Amino acid sequence: MTVRYGIVKCMNGITTPGADQDSPEDLRASIVRRLDAFDHTTAPLDGARGAAVVIAVTSRNGEYGIWLTKRPSKMREHPGQFALPGGRIEPGEDYATAALRELHEELGVEVDPADVLGRLDDYVTRSGYVITPIVCWAGPDRETNPNPGEVAQLFFIPMADLQVTPRFIDIPESERPVIQMPLVGSLIHAPTGAVMYQFAEVVLGGRATRVNELEQPVFAWR
Repeated sequence: MTVRYGIVKCMNGITTPGADQDSPEDLRASIVRRLDAFDHTTAPLDGARGAAVVIAVTSRNGEYGIWLTKRPSKMREHPGQFALPGGRIEPGEDYATAALRELHEELGVEVDPADVLGRLDDYVTRSGYVITPIVCWAGPDRETNPNPGEVAQLFFIPMADLQVTPRFIDIPESERPVIQMPLVGSLIHAPTGAVMYQFAEVVLGGRATRVNELEQPVFAWR
């Protein structure tokens, strides 16, 4: 059975980012307004490991979107899964610093700390992480140099594609529905799918949708 899940509250009075924007500056300002209007939640570590992922807003041929990666099949953790650039928080780092470091390590893209636009809700994973999603402005037409040790494939996802209707699937192993985002000819699951869905809801749709009750598929629990 497919169900709709989440708490939705509209944030009115803000132009939809990516739609009829006059300039990159207008788009950036609109994203910042949406994130500033969103009251993100944090989760205690409680023995879990802190991690950060980055939603980097960029463009290709005049169309704005974000990057998505697919992890190599030989990686020790979550091989072959779709992911946003990100990783563990190193000693002495905050979440934004870790997110930008991982973006540079994985895609060869440097972003100034001043270009961090905001954050979304923490997501607690079954594999023992608390993931903090950071949204940053990478700027238009950035060149990438993916690290083959961490990135098997790199995708550019246009903003319009992020507004795809997700699927919510019941599984016998959990009372929470599994989210599936149909993108790049595949299905993107939580945590990545949940973070991308919340980005689309909050930044593109102006809806304060929560995703902490969206489940991961069983194969991602390890």
